[in-house]
Amino acid sequence: MPLLLRLAARNILRQKRRTLLTALSMIGGYVLCVLSFSLSDGSYNNVIRIFTQDHTGHIQIHKDDYTTRPQLYKYISDPAGLYERLDSIGEIRAYAPRIYAPALSYAGEKNTPVQIAGIDPVREVSTSRLQQKISQGQWLATEPDADGYWQAMIGVGVAESLRIGIGDELILISQGADGSVANDVYLVSAIVGERHSWDSNKVFMPVDAARDFLNMGTGAHEIALLLRDENKVSEMTEQLRALYPELSIDPWMVVESTFFKTMESDKRGNDFTMFIIVFIVFIGVLNTVLMSVLERTREFGVLKAIGSRPVMISMLISLETLILALGSILLGMILGTPLIYWFANYGIVLPQPIDVGGIEFSHMTGEFSFSVFMRPALMITAFALLVSIPPGIRAARVPPVAAMGSY
Repeated sequence: MPLLLRLAARNILRQKRRTLLTALSMIGGYVLCVLSFSLSDGSYNNVIRIFTQDHTGHIQIHKDDYTTRPQLYKYISDPAGLYERLDSIGEIRAYAPRIYAPALSYAGEKNTPVQIAGIDPVREVSTSRLQQKISQGQWLATEPDADGYWQAMIGVGVAESLRIGIGDELILISQGADGSVANDVYLVSAIVGERHSWDSNKVFMPVDAARDFLNMGTGAHEIALLLRDENKVSEMTEQLRALYPELSIDPWMVVESTFFKTMESDKRGNDFTMFIIVFIVFIGVLNTVLMSVLERTREFGVLKAIGSRPVMISMLISLETLILALGSILLGMILGTPLIYWFANYGIVLPQPIDVGGIEFSHMTGEFSFSVFMRPALMITAFALLVSIPPGIRAARVPPVAAMGSY
């Protein structure tokens, strides 16, 4: 084997033109695959990251079947009892309680149906991107003002329907959790979101204000969790289910199943595109290796004439191809790393934002990870060995007399 290895290395160095052509084909194919995988994984993960940090979080805790059949009275009666345990779990980066209820809003002679969302002004900042979506005004105060009025933030749709702005009064009427009529007046502190975003018809208020409004005591309909590592969602979900079997604990893939299925369909379409790119690389490598073998037909004829076994010739071609593949992959990593790093940290701003499952995607970034570099490396190596088999068989089976007579 060492002799065969030395012979393969010598042949590679001796055949400069063919070696360069084959290496360039593999390097180009490797860099193209790495870039494609990086952009595919990066775009997918970026959309998920934006979506989960927008409002869902990675994991949600509810009571009973609130996820599928939300009702006002289905709330966790004492969420504060969970906080100490959640604080002790290092994988949880942040969490926030939330309250939801339908209501009818009034301002002057205008009215429109809205969805109340009670949020913790302190915890919500680190759990979602809601604060970053304020287009006018300021974030919620944690206490009512001197006159006893709580602040509320409204979606763009509510602001346009009621024709109100910052500092205006907003009247809400709903039903309390105890069956009573809930009504109160709030002062608009901010306008959030856009006309077609999910929060267009929302009214956000401090969670304590929502509890008073709905007569819920200290309850919460939902506790949204944000993890430090988004890849550990399933593992953390099972861990929390074991700790709190009486509660309904679901990952974002279940809570937002429609969005998840949309992303999975898009990813399958992406996989088909990746297959086409890899197939093109496969054909390019096959062509260069086959041409290299055809140009060396006389050389193989001489090797067979002096007693070389067919299997040795076949192994020699495979070994040469493998050495070229590994060397090309190493050079491809060196050349491709700065490019992938740039895409991962800066990316490309799309001229026209793309809507993916209700989330506006305006920036294409790559993924800089071990997987992005290793998957193409393994595929190129496997394909190089695979494409070396047919030329190796041909070289091993050609008669010495016919091979030595070729040009």
